[in-house]
This record gives sequence, C-alpha cells and structure tokens, in this order.
Amino acid sequence: MKGSIGKIMQQAQAMQGKMQEAQEELAKMEITGESGAGLVKVVMTGKHEVKNVIIDPSVFEEDREFAEDLMAAAINDAVQRVDAASKEKMSELTGGMDLPPGMNLPF
Repeated sequence: MKGSIGKIMQQAQAMQGKMQEAQEELAKMEITGESGAGLVKVVMTGKHEVKNVIIDPSVFEEDREFAEDLMAAAINDAVQRVDAASKEKMSELTGGMDLPPGMNLPF
C-alpha cells in the first residue's frame, strides 16, 4: 500500500512538472485576433498581455465609434483564441480528461 501512495505522489509530481512546462510554453505563445476582415489586429500572449496593435489607416477615415468597436472586437477575438489554445494545450496534457467546472488551467 505504501508503494502505491509513493507511485501516486510521483505521478502527481510528474504531472505538475508537465503543467509548469505547458504554462511556460503558453505564456510565450503569441496569438493574433482580428476584426473588420483584418482592418484591426491585436497580438496577445498566452498570458493575455497585448504585445502589438495593428490598425489599417482606412479605419481612421471612419468615425471614432467604428474604430473603437473594431478594437474591442479584435481584443475579444484574441482573448477567445488564447483561451482556445490554452484549453487545447491542457487537454493534450491531461489526455482529454475534463476538469471540474471552475477549474481553469493554466491561469
């Protein structure tokens, strides 16, 4: 019985190490979200930090509200793409095992 507990602890430590590696990999990842058929692009890291914003000059020919809407949509698109990539990476790590609701990994 003691051996099985030790084995479970080793497996848990190995999983923790893999999760740490996955978190580091996700943090370095850069994903682009866009809106307006590419008029506005937002580059975001896996930690949801915005690295770059690219705005087509034609956006400034429209009214301010149009530009603001495109920015919000591009940021939301980037967030959704980062979340999807994080979920996919964690699914690979956990072998497709569904996590309980509210247990969001890695962040």
